Amino acid sequence: MKLFHHLLSLPTLFFFFFFFFCFLQETVSIGPLQLTHPFDPLTKQEITLIQTIVLNKYPTKTNHVKFHYVGLDDPEKATVLKWVSTGAATTRNAFVIAIINSQVHELTINLRSSRVLSDKIHSGNGFPTLTVDEQSDALQLPFKHGPFVESIKKRGLNLSEVVCSGFTVGWYGETQSNKRVLRIECFMKEETANIYVRPINGITILADLEQMKIIDYHDNAVEPVPKAENTEYRASHLKPPFGPRLHSFASYQPDGSGFTIKGHSVSWANWKFHIGYDVRAGVIISTASIYDPEVHKSRSVLYRGYISELFVPYQDPSEEWYYKTFFDAGEFGFGQSMVSLEPLHDCPPHAQFLDAYVVGRDGSPQLLQNAICVFEQYGGISWRHTETGIPHEDIREVRSDVTLIVRSVVTVGNYDNVLDWEFKTSGSIKPAISLSGMLEIKAVDITHNDEIKSDQHGTLVSEHSIGVYHDHYYIYHLDFDIDGVGNSFVKTDLKTVEVSEQSSKRKSYWTTSSEVVKSESDAKIKLGFSPSELAVVNPNKKTSTGNEVGYRLIPNAAAHPLLTEDDFPQTRGAFTNYNVWVTPYNRTEKWAGGLYVDQSRGDDTLAVWTKQNRGIENKDIVLWYVVGIHHVPCQEDFPIMPLLSTGFELRPTNFFERNPILKTLSPGIVKWPGCKTP
Repeated sequence: MKLFHHLLSLPTLFFFFFFFFCFLQETVSIGPLQLTHPFDPLTKQEITLIQTIVLNKYPTKTNHVKFHYVGLDDPEKATVLKWVSTGAATTRNAFVIAIINSQVHELTINLRSSRVLSDKIHSGNGFPTLTVDEQSDALQLPFKHGPFVESIKKRGLNLSEVVCSGFTVGWYGETQSNKRVLRIECFMKEETANIYVRPINGITILADLEQMKIIDYHDNAVEPVPKAENTEYRASHLKPPFGPRLHSFASYQPDGSGFTIKGHSVSWANWKFHIGYDVRAGVIISTASIYDPEVHKSRSVLYRGYISELFVPYQDPSEEWYYKTFFDAGEFGFGQSMVSLEPLHDCPPHAQFLDAYVVGRDGSPQLLQNAICVFEQYGGISWRHTETGIPHEDIREVRSDVTLIVRSVVTVGNYDNVLDWEFKTSGSIKPAISLSGMLEIKAVDITHNDEIKSDQHGTLVSEHSIGVYHDHYYIYHLDFDIDGVGNSFVKTDLKTVEVSEQSSKRKSYWTTSSEVVKSESDAKIKLGFSPSELAVVNPNKKTSTGNEVGYRLIPNAAAHPLLTEDDFPQTRGAFTNYNVWVTPYNRTEKWAGGLYVDQSRGDDTLAVWTKQNRGIENKDIVLWYVVGIHHVPCQEDFPIMPLLSTGFELRPTNFFERNPILKTLSPGIVKWPGCKTP
């Protein structure tokens, strides 16, 4: 593989033709596919088949049917692993959550026999993920509601310039909550597309999603609508002067991409893995293995990895804001909220794209083009050393790094989540999160900090605009299979030892103390309070020097919840009480916030499952890791936020006998006009 990555100035005509050529030749979209892996996402034909099977059982002439979740019913793990090793056939089932005649049904469907294997009615707490269609319908209700029209008129606003958005209501101790409802807030789009920074505060709207009508309405107070000035972000609407001029940038691979995609299975360098899609989780990485040159075979690392939930609690307890404690995956669907990627901007010219199919309220397949992109990028330095200790020798060895990125973008309301899985030839996997989009703004009659007389629960980022404090907690489900399914979780503490009896001129040093964690309760860890190393190892496989092979978690700065554990949002989001959890593998334990999150009560979460205190030593285990951000807004976040990034690394630890890329050479250098190479 050869890769070129350089900053250069190009003549305008050449620049155009270069990128046009790259766009045609390298930016390819993978179209309709044959199934090549047990975890392949449901195809258009399969979704249509599911729709037909359900509607045959519940004809729409006599039933009211709404599809809320349609996804692959995960095959048994033993079956998948057998397929990986031998190619043996697997079952192909779908799992459907539908509201039929106001009852929540869970259906399992065999796609090969076209039979409904089970049809259960959910009777517990919580409701399914909201559909896009029902949200769209609900957001039209205010415009037909007389009191709302009057409220807009009273404020001197133009009704035709008003748009609305929907918000889940949460749960705050109510003993009965049998209505699926949505809070609605409205904004001004006049003179700017940046609606979220121009809220019409003071109006409370509650809509019943089953009856599709407004059931509660209050006009509490009139606050100034923040100005549109300096909030527009569309390039076509911006006026000079512009920011600093950036020189043209080219990324070109004359030999083509260094990876191949067959169906949804990716082969690149020493990695093989599968890219899946789920309407709730979004991108799922499965059956990731890496080739070990010492043993001349691929070795398993990660069976499945995905974001299980995103908890976003806002920190304003007032009547208009207290309920804003969102669970973006469970309530709105991470996969359902994925957006089409913009070639040449979201992804480089040589990227390859995968489409996905989401499911409409009526059960029909709906194409999402360019849902996922895969590309290589220059990764800087892989390893290097300059040796100065050998007389008369000038030794300098540097290896350039190339990494592979799997990218998607999830847009839930005002925030865009840029989600990457980065694979490195060294064996590391680096999931990354980059936030952009708009702050959630509270309109106030305040233009300067000197006017603030009480806690506004946020930062005054512009006139009449408070950016409210909030958190982002992403919890990753990481099902390791380190060289097999029998794994253990090892916690290694770094401890200070004081030197006694003058045995050394030193007074202290540090050493390590390792513990194989035996139960779920002991595996609950709050990071950041003492130095430690956390690893998943295979106690049944050892290196030539006797170390257990493994992978360690290298976390980012830890964020701990600041809400009290008995606060209702925190009860529902109790999976954030610890940064790290470890559970025995259970095919049904996929969603850290529970299967039904809308108005859930915290009785089906990771925190509840782990009360069983099951054994986790030398078993098939899952590591759950919480990536958190406490977001104190600042003026630079307004009117649209530059990327705010975080992430972590899964790094081999005694997995290989030595540096696995010792003999990996740097990619070839491409000579290019304007580039100088020594």
